[in-house]
Amino acid sequence: MVLGRARVAGGGALAALILAVVGAGCGAETHPNEPRPAVATRVSVTIGKGGIVVRPDVIGVGPEKSQQLPQNQNHPQPPIKTQAPMDVVFVTANQTGKDSKLVIRGPHEVTSPQINANSPATYAAELPTGKYTIAAAGQKGAPATLKVGPYRASSKNDLLLP
Repeated sequence: MVLGRARVAGGGALAALILAVVGAGCGAETHPNEPRPAVATRVSVTIGKGGIVVRPDVIGVGPEKSQQLPQNQNHPQPPIKTQAPMDVVFVTANQTGKDSKLVIRGPHEVTSPQINANSPATYAAELPTGKYTIAAAGQKGAPATLKVGPYRASSKNDLLLP
């Protein structure tokens, strides 16, 4: 009879110990909700015989409706308080008969890989806030301008993003 009470007391103590260990392993009571990085902004670049065309020619100046997924289109984009460069994806169409490269000059200079004649290409770059000129190496024609503003929107409201 005494042995039975000891087993019950030992089993209760073991259960309490397991519960305490599991409860301690649950993590912190508070979790910081840091904003997620912004989704890359797409800029269309056309290299033609008359020069370069860039659309849009101003980015990062406020919320962009095209950035959000449909389920969030009526909700405001939370801004990120950062001075990080903007991720920009250049979707380029070389409509000339010569291979070329995009040369982006401004606060940060970058050059794209070769864009074959009469072909599309995609190139990504991180651009800090500032004014840029975009030209095509080896092509005649006027360069285009691109203005990158300081606004960065968090992607925390956009689901299904990596």
